[in-house]
Amino acid sequence: MNQFVELLISGISIGFVYALIVLGFVLVFKATRVVNFAHGSVLLIGAYVIARTHRDLGFLGAIVVGVAVAAVVAFLIQFVFIRRVRGATADVLTILTLGVNILLATEMTRRIGDATLAIGDPWRDHITHIGSFAIPQARVAAAVVAVILLAILLLVFRFTDWGLAMRSAADDGETAALMGIRLTRVAAGVWALAGAVAAIGGIFLTTFPTPGVDANTGLVALAAFPAAILGGLDSVAGAVIGGLIIGVTVTLVNGYQDELAFLGRGLGDVAPYVVMLVVLLLRPSGLFGTRGLTRV
Repeated sequence: MNQFVELLISGISIGFVYALIVLGFVLVFKATRVVNFAHGSVLLIGAYVIARTHRDLGFLGAIVVGVAVAAVVAFLIQFVFIRRVRGATADVLTILTLGVNILLATEMTRRIGDATLAIGDPWRDHITHIGSFAIPQARVAAAVVAVILLAILLLVFRFTDWGLAMRSAADDGETAALMGIRLTRVAAGVWALAGAVAAIGGIFLTTFPTPGVDANTGLVALAAFPAAILGGLDSVAGAVIGGLIIGVTVTLVNGYQDELAFLGRGLGDVAPYVVMLVVLLLRPSGLFGTRGLTRV
């Protein structure tokens, strides 16, 4: 029983890290209906900048620079690539982000090589004890940040003019444009915000117990994609719930790997997709995604 509770706590902690990553996917899809597969590379760029600058600027200063750089990169992806082919379908734009991701990932792999870069975080390998259970302080911080960001984003979407414009653009772009909403400006702002959130997620993805930033960090970030589908690609709250479910699933499967050996090794890598498929069979829009209704 103690092992189960310890694995559950660990799964919830990594689930909040996944939630921070998934928020970026959700923001872009919610506003533009594009699945941004370049999100992992944007996250890697933000984490890389923080790792390279924290000694000169301090951790907080490096975060500001890293978040700003990630936001600019995401904005440029939208401005240089997505905006140029805005008449294309969402499927084409999604494939385009795959190509952009390959370009960015290749360049970052060239820069990082085989190195592992410390992020310079103040939590290091410090542990917080909850009763008889231990949890890294970085994961506690990730949970706090995820909840705060979720609350802020929900308030922005519901009670600000920009949030209203974003929701209108997502629901019916043509009508929103006729009402005076500048779709290109909304899209650019959302992509930049998603880039900033990606960098924040990158901070906690590369802190203890992870050794730091390496060339595979972007791929690890994309592993959180099932959480986005599971929660619902257009639901901010679903991003958090999906991240928690996937985090707990992966941790429990890895923790009981010996007992599940008859199913084969590496089951923890497959388990998120199994859970995702089961949920999609029951609810194709995800747990909290908006159901579409088509008249025929």
